[in-house]
Amino acid sequence: MATTDRDTGRGEASGLELLRDELIDHLSAQVEVLAGKAGDKLAGLTDQLLDVAENGGPLPRAGLRVFQGDSPLKALVGEKFKSVKDNVVGKAKDITGGGGGKGRKSGSTKVMNIVEALDVGVPVRTAYDHWTQYEQFSSFTKGVRSVSQGDETTSDWKVKVGPSTRGWKATVQEQVPDDRIMWTSEGAKGTTRGCVTFHELAPSLTRIVLVVEYYPAGFFEKTGNLWRAQGRRLRLDFKNFQRYVTLTEEEPEGWRGEIRDGEVVRTHEEAVEEEEEAAAHEDEDAEAEGAYGEEEAEEGEDEEGYEDEEGYEEEDEDEE
Repeated sequence: MATTDRDTGRGEASGLELLRDELIDHLSAQVEVLAGKAGDKLAGLTDQLLDVAENGGPLPRAGLRVFQGDSPLKALVGEKFKSVKDNVVGKAKDITGGGGGKGRKSGSTKVMNIVEALDVGVPVRTAYDHWTQYEQFSSFTKGVRSVSQGDETTSDWKVKVGPSTRGWKATVQEQVPDDRIMWTSEGAKGTTRGCVTFHELAPSLTRIVLVVEYYPAGFFEKTGNLWRAQGRRLRLDFKNFQRYVTLTEEEPEGWRGEIRDGEVVRTHEEAVEEEEEAAAHEDEDAEAEGAYGEEEAEEGEDEEGYEDEEGYEEEDEDEE
């Protein structure tokens, strides 16, 4: 009996030990699983920190500045501002074609379209003649530094673009007096195509419509194109033209020639001669009409006098 009891006690002890061992193994397995997950997260966070440290970022640079003696707030604000500035510069390079990124065409440039219309309180001929005096533009505009006329179709322009002065070679493609002027211009930092038309609203009121396509090429030109600086400058100078033409007392000596496809088909002298001949014919016609009217009036007076004489003769016969 004693032996049996001892065996039973040993068996019960063995079962408890087995249960304890299984529980320990289970807990160990759970701990290993949790430790593995925590290790993976820690490894991922470490990789991210290492990547930021290697590739740069505001926090590591701010920490370095703190170690160098800067205050934490100053270091964090400074690095954050620098990060924002770098992003803005990067976007500007993308828009202006800088940086040579993949998939970007080196010659791709965003065109600026400018369409403006203004009414000027002068006749069409006066407004048109003022526009053809290119060398006077620098006296009343802020964007044009100087203009030198080469010949009837070409002119050299010095234009202010930001802090710099750019040169442009303009060529008139089509020009019809008192109607329209079409041109193209080329420069080292951009090109333009434009057309200005003149429309009579009343004998002393003219509407001028200006359409321009601007293709910037330089750094200042492309940067200014981001906030439409050139467009605002052109609109301002267009209004300066309106002010100048409306208030000036000077009579313009415009160019009255005609250009088609970039070539002069009628010179200024020929146009002026034709206009003078047409004016002379109009004066002759007016004089002829006036003389004819005077003759009719005299004939009418003669007929009235003849009728009066006949009336007097009839009265004399009745009296007899």
